[in-house]
Amino acid sequence: QVQLVESGGGLVQPGDSLRLSCVVSGGTFNNYAIAWFRQAPGKEREFVSGFRKTAGWTFYADSVKGRFTISRDNAKNMVYLQMDSLKPEDTAIYFCAAGRPAQSAARNQNMYYYWGQGTQVTVGQ
Repeated sequence: QVQLVESGGGLVQPGDSLRLSCVVSGGTFNNYAIAWFRQAPGKEREFVSGFRKTAGWTFYADSVKGRFTISRDNAKNMVYLQMDSLKPEDTAIYFCAAGRPAQSAARNQNMYYYWGQGTQVTVGQ
């Protein structure tokens, strides 16, 4: 059973940066695609960024491209989401997820089997 635990959320001002962390345990790290999703109040959960090392792909949502960067530390089984130039519309609960989607389904949340509990990111007052 793969387990994911997010951390690093908080309250920041527009233009600030945050780095979210996700520790992955209970599975072989490289076997899975790892992705970040987010859900704002009253909205559906949406894809933010994801990668699958063995398949060689990394994707970003258009809304965060150029501002967010996903990365990994294999030694620590950690995945990070560096978020720069934050905007009020980035306010959401951010979730880390693991699965084995094909490249064409990388943004589909239904392709991810394991989810963390989420971490709140609030941008603005």
